[in-house]
Amino acid sequence: MILSKKHLALAEVNSLVQRGEDKKPIHDYLKKFVVLSKEDAAKLIGELRALNNLKLKEEHLIKIADFLPRDIEDISKILNEVSLSEAEANAILEIVKKY
Repeated sequence: MILSKKHLALAEVNSLVQRGEDKKPIHDYLKKFVVLSKEDAAKLIGELRALNNLKLKEEHLIKIADFLPRDIEDISKILNEVSLSEAEANAILEIVKKY
């Protein structure tokens, strides 16, 4: 039974998944794609949240933390249903560059 639903960054998932032979495919995937530590991912998401951009939902912030976009085109791919101005996209990139 599902009690609650919450979006998680890959770094958070990595810290929650138990070790074991049956979990090897999950760990291989996470090892390949997790870039930030759980703490850095949380800090990045917090800084993005502080932008107070109403266009960005929690799942968008998590995707940005997971993929760490390098340019406006990358942001557009991650946020394909959201239209950001160049200034909004640049504000996101400035935060992401710290990580």
